[in-house]
Amino acid sequence: MRLDRLRHDQRGLSTILLSVGCAAFLAATTLAIDVGMFMVARSQAQNAADAGALAGATALVFNSYTDRSTTGPAVQGAINTAQANLVIGAAPSIGTADVTFPNDPAGQPDRVQVQIFRTADRSNAIPTLMGAFFGVSTVDVWATATAEASPANAETCVKPFTIPDRWVENVTPPWTTSSTFDRYDTTGPNKGQVMTPLADAYPTPSDPGYDGYRVPRDVGLLLTLRAGTGNNIEPTMYYSWAMPSNTGADDYRNNISSCNPTVVTPGDLMTQEPGDMTGPTDQGIDDLIAQDPNAYWDTTCNCVQGSAFGKSPRVFPIPLFDPDYYQSGKINGRNATLKVANWIGFFVVTRSGNNVTGRITPILGIVDPSAGPAPAGAFPRAIRLVQ
Repeated sequence: MRLDRLRHDQRGLSTILLSVGCAAFLAATTLAIDVGMFMVARSQAQNAADAGALAGATALVFNSYTDRSTTGPAVQGAINTAQANLVIGAAPSIGTADVTFPNDPAGQPDRVQVQIFRTADRSNAIPTLMGAFFGVSTVDVWATATAEASPANAETCVKPFTIPDRWVENVTPPWTTSSTFDRYDTTGPNKGQVMTPLADAYPTPSDPGYDGYRVPRDVGLLLTLRAGTGNNIEPTMYYSWAMPSNTGADDYRNNISSCNPTVVTPGDLMTQEPGDMTGPTDQGIDDLIAQDPNAYWDTTCNCVQGSAFGKSPRVFPIPLFDPDYYQSGKINGRNATLKVANWIGFFVVTRSGNNVTGRITPILGIVDPSAGPAPAGAFPRAIRLVQ
């Protein structure tokens, strides 16, 4: 009887069940806390790698496209930016060897790859909160990202004025900012024909002999723009053009001081603005300068400093027109006289009277799948994550 009572006695069962429940609860807590933390860590690590890769690509565009040294702006920018993005409250490990420059599919060194670590090998593994009870005291987290600074084949936020692309100066070499484009006879029986024995030439961006504005040769070049007159083509002479939805002087001025979202691609035709837009141009430039008055051009780094913005509004793309197309069209009476050939970035330094002085600078652009290849030596670059 005594043994039978003991066999059916349930006293202490709750203790056993409580012990088993506590173990299950502890396991569930470990899963909820540690696994959740690991997922957050993985996400933060990827953010750090992405930010580092984008910073490196940005430095290639705006600081030095050729400096890929361990102390150069691309490597250092990638490291500093990645480490500024904490992973579970601590900076990830990233060294100069963790920033590399693989080629893009076309074989061009347009990419920056960044690897970041919080691992035992780097002595900064992430400690677990509950896993130590099960013999797992730390966990490794790492991430990789690749950004690309590819040549852009389209632009937006361009201004409603355009200057000629750089040409091959054969009549009075070498080419300078005071040169004139002279290719066709403008009078006499040979009017409209190519001058002999010498004539200036404009190989288009798709031609192997193209010698238009390019990086890094022309970065920092000082240009003083002035309104074009007559049929002359000079490097610093600009022509106003009527952008889509432009209805007058106010729109023209606003297209300078703000961003017109029209996408411009190589080969687009630009119709000259019929009126005198000198006044609205000056007003729009003044509006731009007033938006970021402390920005200035630093000749030491050949870049913009002192801006209150990540990208100063005083930096903008100017479309470059094909001088050959323009001059031949004027002589032969073609209506659409301006055709987009390329772009430059332009930092407006100052305005004096009707003259707008600035420096050529790299600029961001976009990639339009339907626009064809980017022009050779294009200043605009499209920065994007690719991996």
